Amino acid sequence: MFLPLHDENPLRHIRFGYWTAAIVVACVLVFGYQALLPEREAIRFVYAYGTIPSVLFGRDALPPELGGLPAKLSVFSSMFLHGSFTHLLGNMLFLWVLGDNIEDALGHFRYVIFYLLCGLAAAIAQAVVDPSSQVPMIGASGAISGVMGAYLVLHPHAPIRTLVFYSVISLPAFVILGLWILFQFGYALMTPPGAAGVAWWAHIGGFLAGVILIFAMRYRDVPLFDRNR
Repeated sequence: MFLPLHDENPLRHIRFGYWTAAIVVACVLVFGYQALLPEREAIRFVYAYGTIPSVLFGRDALPPELGGLPAKLSVFSSMFLHGSFTHLLGNMLFLWVLGDNIEDALGHFRYVIFYLLCGLAAAIAQAVVDPSSQVPMIGASGAISGVMGAYLVLHPHAPIRTLVFYSVISLPAFVILGLWILFQFGYALMTPPGAAGVAWWAHIGGFLAGVILIFAMRYRDVPLFDRNR
């Protein structure tokens, strides 16, 4: 188990990652709302606003009385839902530590577009692998995986203070993020399609989207692979 706590990577184009903070606040508020719902209503909420692959591809349909958003918009609403406090905490830590540097490299507006595109790619990747699944996909993990992929491309050598089991040590980003994506591939290959649980392919899809998009969307003066260090 490892969790990032702080990176030593100063911002250059912005003073503060306002959208990174706004996404964290939005996810926390939505989770707080979920937690206050009765169990039955909480389940209905997840089905209404989560992404269900079979519904996304038109194989199934949700009951009209359930409400919610059209299936294609659920890929965006699902990014703000979480299944548990630990799910939320892990996601928000990674986003808070890494997100502001990607917002710095893209600018505020393009960062939002980047984040949503990575989340979209993540949802599609998981849905394509298991298109008949009727299990809602929720969580910001796919979009944040895109942030992680972009961070690896831009700042592979940035030192990150990391909680590793019960110790806090400083590790370069390429170690943390490289190990993370290797674990995702390993678990994805070991998990049979249709099995409930973590959407490993969503993590992979989002990560690869982030790696690709950062090349085209970053400010032109932002170097790749820590060339300015």
